[in-house]
Amino acid sequence: MKKIVFSLVLLLVVNFINAQETSNDTIKLWTKKGNISLLFNQTAFNSKWLGGGTSNLAGNFGLNYDFNYKKGDVIWDNKFIAAYGLTKVTGSKISKTDDRLELNSLWGKKAKGDWYYSLFFNFKTQMDVGYDKDGNTISHFFSPAYIQFGPGIWWKKSNNLSVNFSPATAKLIVVHDHFTDFGPSFGVLQGDNSRLEFGASISGYYKFNVMTNISVENRVNLYSNYLDKPQNIDIDYQMNILMRINKYITANLALQGIYDDNTIKAVQVREVFGLGVNYGF
Repeated sequence: MKKIVFSLVLLLVVNFINAQETSNDTIKLWTKKGNISLLFNQTAFNSKWLGGGTSNLAGNFGLNYDFNYKKGDVIWDNKFIAAYGLTKVTGSKISKTDDRLELNSLWGKKAKGDWYYSLFFNFKTQMDVGYDKDGNTISHFFSPAYIQFGPGIWWKKSNNLSVNFSPATAKLIVVHDHFTDFGPSFGVLQGDNSRLEFGASISGYYKFNVMTNISVENRVNLYSNYLDKPQNIDIDYQMNILMRINKYITANLALQGIYDDNTIKAVQVREVFGLGVNYGF
């Protein structure tokens, strides 16, 4: 199954490279933009500080890269996301604050107006080992990995506002089998290393400017599994606020909320705020 996923990812990369190298006319069909950010947070207290607190240092790296294609009534939007963060609290070991690797690909052929027939692919995993509060390994690269794909209908008002609905979405959850030796993990049953679901998916994207130099980016994905408790909708919402101080210095706020009762019957929340270096290319 891993070979299938890597083959799909490789196909996207090969198609992208071939499209860039064929001719000058083809190059004009592609638009590319990317952003790299480095965020830093620090809190420090000397031994005489009476107000309480613990010194800590944190850093976060983020990469967003878009490569989109448009020719006639066909569009193909691709987004690659990588993020990694670490924090060190005095008296404790270094721990992760963020770890994401994601590829989104959405192909569309115009139907009428702002509507397109679509086909989408989404891949999510992490890069590093994850531990619970007792120091036990609970995840690592490709464990878990989430893959979704399916046909649908896509409403794209602009590059900053779009919604895709896929009523026939396949979802695959992959984990290493050592995580299921003694019980289920991430929805994968004991003794298995994958779980296949079939359901409906809705994904939306909305970006707007609050004021000059302050932008808000929203991404949401909803999924209902027809085969098991379709009323329990998986939710993944991400909001990124970029406050640009100058060309390179920014303040960033990232907020993510996840609900997936296959993993944990509770809402997972992640929030990262920091001042850092931001470079667009």
